[in-house]
Amino acid sequence: MPVSLTRLDLRGVPVADLAARLPRPPAAASFPSAEVAVIIEEVRVGGDEALRALTKRFDGVELHDLRVPVDEVGTAPERIGADLRVALETAYARILGYHRHEPAPVADYRSDGVTVRHRVHGVDRAGLYAPGGRARYPSTVLMCAAPATVAGVGQLALCVPPGADGKVADETLAAAAIAGIDEVYAVGGAQAIAALAFGTESIAAVDVIAGPGNRYVAEAKRQVSGRVGVPSAFAGPSEVVVVADGSTPVAFAAIDLVVQAEHGPDGLAWLVTWSEALADAVTAEVTRLVEASSRRADLEATLASGGYAVVVDGPAEAMAVANVVAPEHLELLVDDADALLARVRRAGAVFLGPFAPASVGDYLAGPNHVLPTARTARFASALRVDDFRTHLHAVSLDADALARLAPHVVAIAEAEGLPAHAESVRVRGRYVTPASASTPAAPGRWDPESDR
Repeated sequence: MPVSLTRLDLRGVPVADLAARLPRPPAAASFPSAEVAVIIEEVRVGGDEALRALTKRFDGVELHDLRVPVDEVGTAPERIGADLRVALETAYARILGYHRHEPAPVADYRSDGVTVRHRVHGVDRAGLYAPGGRARYPSTVLMCAAPATVAGVGQLALCVPPGADGKVADETLAAAAIAGIDEVYAVGGAQAIAALAFGTESIAAVDVIAGPGNRYVAEAKRQVSGRVGVPSAFAGPSEVVVVADGSTPVAFAAIDLVVQAEHGPDGLAWLVTWSEALADAVTAEVTRLVEASSRRADLEATLASGGYAVVVDGPAEAMAVANVVAPEHLELLVDDADALLARVRRAGAVFLGPFAPASVGDYLAGPNHVLPTARTARFASALRVDDFRTHLHAVSLDADALARLAPHVVAIAEAEGLPAHAESVRVRGRYVTPASASTPAAPGRWDPESDR
């Protein structure tokens, strides 16, 4: 029997009770924490030898050199079709343009004699991850490289699972070349994340790791977070919630559910509507698309556990459901999408109206397609330039400013029981002479002789 959407009828359920009636995301215990911890430890201890053994175990190929030769990466654009090359170059230019549009560092801040200078630096080295195996993801290479490049990252290292022939696909290598990455390793899975975090003989450790992956990759990033920077979003299996009304073409809603479901298992694809007729029609069309797809197994794996057609009373209830799910992709395929946008509080990316499918966002709308999943949109956002940067502030003040602020520093330090903090401002007072005899509490110029 073909797998399609599971019906969930929530009509008549008050908004306040909707959350309790929805299927819950996988519990933390369902993620492979113990297995991933073993892989990370094997790589930390065994380095390249462990990577080769794990690649043979999980990818079925034996590799001698983990790094893809630089010339193989550099010439990859010549080995792909001209149309794809132009598409990748166009996509990368649009992604770069969007990330360059992100807010610039703020100007220096001055207040009452205190100056705070704001300085921003890209990290020295970033590790990027692009999935492989079930599909090729040159678009992910572009999405990860663009914000890192704008941030001014010094070095970029890309890990990609090898294919059955032990090689990384030319499409992925071409994207790496277009994005200016020549350091590419044919290593995937949790072991790639471990290698990037701890370093091996072939792969130097990085400061930040970014890029989506399956639950093993996502769990590995969670476990190495703290040793390296990992954007707060849990960028795991793909998700979409399509909110639709009676004006939505059935074909639009159905194909957009299939778009995300074809990424493979552990994701979710939800239709939320207040039209029972639309729910029936979309479910039937999804069934037809699944049966005809070359990726039927991946579609059925996703839909079996994460495919739902949710029927609610109206737009308010639909958006309440969407905010509880906090999906990676949220499509508002309704007559007045802008009106519903005001109700969106939790989503990775939102697509408005019938002519803005999530697939455009996947490739070249500009904003990043590395998005929060597993409800982490409650506190996380799309990958951005700041994920590859550190912010420094440098504080300066003169003697007059310190004299004005010193009593407050002393009061707080003494309240906290930290006498050296208080003394650090008192001692500086002994190095200055008063600005005038009538204002002894406001020293004016340095007088080093006074402390001798």
